[in-house]
Amino acid sequence: MADFTLKGEGVNANCGDELVLYLKLGNDKVTDISFTGTGCAISMAAASMLTEKLKGAEKEKLKTITPGDIYTMLRIRVSPSRSNCALLVYEALEHALKYEPKRNL
Repeated sequence: MADFTLKGEGVNANCGDELVLYLKLGNDKVTDISFTGTGCAISMAAASMLTEKLKGAEKEKLKTITPGDIYTMLRIRVSPSRSNCALLVYEALEHALKYEPKRNL
């Protein structure tokens, strides 16, 4: 996304999964959200599901997302060894919020 407002990155050093999350905000809502990355099915599915969930969401909702929300969306049992994969998008979201506002210059 070329005109993002927030950008966050997540890297799983254990397996090499990488993710960049882009959010565009307008009127305190998520007007667009996307991600790029490479990784396993769990990390890519979690990223896809979260982007769908957050489209149109109020900015304050972004701050309320928890790891439990990610697990609930996935609707599968995630083993402890794969939890970093599932939470990669959560890490990227936290990164984006921590360093806001990020603007593409």
